[in-house]
Amino acid sequence: MVADRLVCRECHRVNDPDNETCDACNSSSLTEDWAGYVVIAHPEESRIATEMQVTEPGAYALKVR
Repeated sequence: MVADRLVCRECHRVNDPDNETCDACNSSSLTEDWAGYVVIAHPEESRIATEMQVTEPGAYALKVR
């Protein structure tokens, strides 16, 4: 389930709940306090990926606190 996942405060990437660091950027700043969920398959063709400055495909949170 998505709700129990951790999100990186640096890159907004959604990570597994047992991760201690982000899979994408290796930051240890993970949080359970986030909202919104978007899956980006083709970041080079995505306007939202451009707005979020995402260059890698994956699942991302829209708002991270």
